[in-house]
Amino acid sequence: MTTLIFFGIVAVVLIYGVSLYNNLVNVKNAVAKAWANIDVLLKQRHDELPKLVEVCKQYKQFEQSTLQKVIEARSQVQSAGERQDIEALGQAEEKLRAGLSTIFALAEAYPELKANENFMQLQNRISTLENGIADRREFYNDAVNVNNVQIEIFPANILAKMFGFGEKPLLIFSTAETADVDMKQLFN
Repeated sequence: MTTLIFFGIVAVVLIYGVSLYNNLVNVKNAVAKAWANIDVLLKQRHDELPKLVEVCKQYKQFEQSTLQKVIEARSQVQSAGERQDIEALGQAEEKLRAGLSTIFALAEAYPELKANENFMQLQNRISTLENGIADRREFYNDAVNVNNVQIEIFPANILAKMFGFGEKPLLIFSTAETADVDMKQLFN
């Protein structure tokens, strides 16, 4: 009888351990999936930006330094994304969004550019991609949070250490990006 109880307890512990392990695998893969979703949108935006820059270049007087900043930031975003360097990606994204905001703001000063159908389509497409990226970043951070909590709670933390499940970094944004918008400055 005690042998049966012993094997019953071992079976319950084993089943519980397998369940915990499977949960850790699920949350790890959720983080990878969330990152892949961000990567898809970053690549789409990466493909659209040269088209936007080219349309802007067609207007000879358009700000070349602004276009150069966008091209450099685009390259930094791609590089950070390929390396899966979350911190560098956040910084490069900030530069890229600042450059895009400047392009869209400068378009107001160039009525021919602003009226250009290709520019308007690209501006709308990039704005849509930006919104999608923001949504995916939120999903990524949620998945990372679940992962990080799961590898810290007992008894899952024991299995996490045994099988090498590690903490993942959150995609953090700069204070400038999360600061309140100064409406007065926008209209000056």
